[in-house]
Amino acid sequence: MEDAVSGAEELIDRILKTVRTIAVVGFSNNPARPSHYVAAYLQDHGYRIVPVNPGLAGQEILGETVYGDLASIPFPVDMVDIFRTSEAAGAVTDEAIVIGAKVVWMQQGVINEEAAQRAGAAGLDVVMDRCPKMELGRRL
Repeated sequence: MEDAVSGAEELIDRILKTVRTIAVVGFSNNPARPSHYVAAYLQDHGYRIVPVNPGLAGQEILGETVYGDLASIPFPVDMVDIFRTSEAAGAVTDEAIVIGAKVVWMQQGVINEEAAQRAGAAGLDVVMDRCPKMELGRRL
């Protein structure tokens, strides 16, 4: 049986190779904020990013329309990247399940085991406490 670390690495490899559209929940319009520069980095590497922030809804940032919540996005999303607190990640995960996302990715420092269990039970892949920018950078 493979250990959890190698299994996580294989999961991350598969996610980064297969997802194309990433909703960034907690997106900031400030380029110095991690949610902004991670989204820009992912966009620069071929992913379509979808900014999600109710305070910025309707604006265009990084060439994409900002949506107020996941349910407002009018097209399929492969992955939901959560830049919110561990507590808030639960509700975001539930929204990701409802919209049919394939992956819930909780950023570094964001851990919600109960949300991860719900997502897994609904058939979603889950990554917690990792950054897709850093993971992609290590693989390039």
